[in-house]
Amino acid sequence: MRAFTLALAIVLAGAAVAGAAELTSGLQPGDLVPAFNVVKAGGAVNDGKENLGTAFCYRCMLGNKPVVMVFSRNADKSLGALAKALDKHLEKNADQKLSSFINLIGGDPEALKSQATSFAAKNELQNVAVVVPEDNENGPEDFNVKPEAETTVTIYRNGKVEASHALPAGKLTKEAIHAILADTAKILN
Repeated sequence: MRAFTLALAIVLAGAAVAGAAELTSGLQPGDLVPAFNVVKAGGAVNDGKENLGTAFCYRCMLGNKPVVMVFSRNADKSLGALAKALDKHLEKNADQKLSSFINLIGGDPEALKSQATSFAAKNELQNVAVVVPEDNENGPEDFNVKPEAETTVTIYRNGKVEASHALPAGKLTKEAIHAILADTAKILN
C-alpha cells in the first residue's frame, strides 16, 4: 500500500509541475483582436515609410489579412531568429498577403523605440514590421500579455485568433519557431 501511495504522490506531483509549466499569455483562439496604436520603428519596407515614427493602428492597417503578431520583452538573437524566419515565410506566402509585426514591450518607451529601430535594421527585415505599442509595459491591457512571458505570439485572420504561443525567457528555440511557423497553416488557404 505504501508503494502505491508513494507512486500516486509522485504522479500527482509530476502533473502539478507539468501544469505549472504551461504558460498562457495574450489573446487565445476564438478571441477577436482589438485595435491598438503603435509607433512603427522599422522593417516592412513596402507598407509606407511615411508611417515610420508615427502612432497609428497597425492591426487596423492590416485589416482581415492573415497575421502573425508578436509581443516580446527582449530583442535578442532568439527574437532575431524568429523575425528572420517570419520574414522569409511572409515572402513565400506573399500571394496570400501573410503579414507580421513584432511589438517590443517594456518600461521605457524611448529606449524601446531606439531598440526597435536597431533590431529591424540589424536583422534586415523587409516584410516584418517592428513597432512599439502605446501601451508599452505589457502591451494593450485587454490583450492580457503576462509579465512572465518573454515572447507572446498571436496568429490570426479576419481579426480572429486561430493560435497562440506563450514562451518564458530562454524558450524561443528553433523548435518553438518551427511550431509557430507551422501554426500559420491555420490562417492560410
